[in-house]
Amino acid sequence: MFGSSQVRGANAYAKVGIETGVVAASPHKLIVMLFEGAIVAISNASQHLSNGEIASKGQSISKAIAIIENGLRASLDKKVGGEIADNLDSLYEYMTARLIKANLENNDGMLNEVRNLLKDLKASWEAIAPASEAVMEAPKMNVDPLSPRPANFVEA
Repeated sequence: MFGSSQVRGANAYAKVGIETGVVAASPHKLIVMLFEGAIVAISNASQHLSNGEIASKGQSISKAIAIIENGLRASLDKKVGGEIADNLDSLYEYMTARLIKANLENNDGMLNEVRNLLKDLKASWEAIAPASEAVMEAPKMNVDPLSPRPANFVEA
């Protein structure tokens, strides 16, 4: 009895954390979060496939497709992005087709292919992070607000 309420509480806590992250995120960070979500969904699909959980595999693949189509692909601005946006659009279309085929054929190799493509795109996207985000994601110092020095300051 306690286990199920604890799980619900943990899930609610995680959901609030995700929602807070989305609200506070820049457009650039939102794209990174979409890549992460699709990668996790494909990893889950792969795990479900290896466990023989076919319905769950299909749900995870559907989630990955929704993220690619309704998040990543829908966010492309072909007028501004030009050839790069067109190429990404084609790549996202290819990924969706591969995921559909992987689902139909229970093919883990295709899942890995799409996951690796997403990981490469995510790494490239992170490499072009705006300078303001790079500063925001730098490690924070442990500071005591009442002290003029950081809490981890050691006098020589």
